[in-house]
Amino acid sequence: MSPPIAAAWPLSPGPRLHEGLSLRLRGCAGVGAGSPGGCGLLPLLRRLRAMVSWKGIYFLLALFLASFFGSIFMLSPFLPLMFVSPAWYRWITDRIVATWLTLPVALLEIVFGAKVVITGDGFIPGERSVIIMNHRTRMDWMFLWNCLLRYSYLRLEKICLKSSLKSVPGFANTKARSNEFAEKNGLRKYKYVLHPRTTGFTFVVERLREGNNLDAIHDITVAYPQNIPQTEKHLLNGNFPKEIHFHVHRYPVQTLPTSREELQLWCQKRWEEKEERLQLFYEGEKYFDVTGRSIIPPCKSELRVLVVKCISLLYWTLFTLAMFVLLYLYSFVRWYCVTAVVIFVVQQKIFGGLEIIELARHRYFNKRQNGYGRKTE
Repeated sequence: MSPPIAAAWPLSPGPRLHEGLSLRLRGCAGVGAGSPGGCGLLPLLRRLRAMVSWKGIYFLLALFLASFFGSIFMLSPFLPLMFVSPAWYRWITDRIVATWLTLPVALLEIVFGAKVVITGDGFIPGERSVIIMNHRTRMDWMFLWNCLLRYSYLRLEKICLKSSLKSVPGFANTKARSNEFAEKNGLRKYKYVLHPRTTGFTFVVERLREGNNLDAIHDITVAYPQNIPQTEKHLLNGNFPKEIHFHVHRYPVQTLPTSREELQLWCQKRWEEKEERLQLFYEGEKYFDVTGRSIIPPCKSELRVLVVKCISLLYWTLFTLAMFVLLYLYSFVRWYCVTAVVIFVVQQKIFGGLEIIELARHRYFNKRQNGYGRKTE
């Protein structure tokens, strides 16, 4: 079964004040309050308070440590399986990665109290689809997991991001590029979305249709009625979204245009609709649907989602602590950790990532199986 693919384009920001560290100076020993040297610490501490919060430090540190130790001690033992059976390697690693993807969902909703609202068509579990989504922030791809968990899509989801999301720290530069693109091509300038680059979208859809591996397109519009954290820095500041709204439109593959040009126009039309939908959202009551429910209900009840989140939070907390204990107690664990890190770094430098190696192995096995089939005929 082909995984659902989230093809994404960035959107616009709205930075807010954050919560910071609660720091207080009781006095400056040996230096007058008006002196430039002593209580000059106060502005420094104020800047420190503006830079970080304990919430942000905990969130990013928890995700990093769980990801690092998970890669070293849960994923790396299965790397040899990639060369023996790529299919089994993918089956196992999909499930390992899915367990980690539940952690940011648990942290956002349980620890930081984010509310998730899903309206529109919803998802049909097990359906092979391409997900297209606007971007209000650099972090939307992570917040999307809160939506997909409820429809059991986490295990098979794969994300395709624009390269600009990796390097552009904010919205202003990207928005300027979008406006330049609009002027150059005689298009309307958007306020709430950026113009989509349709080449990647049409390529993915065409290739999946050729292999009969596509059932539908899911068009997601994401919005934040209150605060909008733009980058990882805003999360470090403790500026977590209080509400995340997802509106889903499902388009069966049979309804899509067949030619590349028409498919590009179809994609552009969806972004025009997003602009209008988001304008109504932010200038109106700040909801997509007054019912606050999707037409296709999530396959996981909110009670089941809560259980998954609690188990995830407990497991990854205990797992991270256990790995620290093992690293402290046993030298062979430390050597294993160093060896695994070296392997990950070297393969990244030489091949460009494990996914490149895995694709090569899949192609090799498919070619060998096809060749064997022709010989038996």
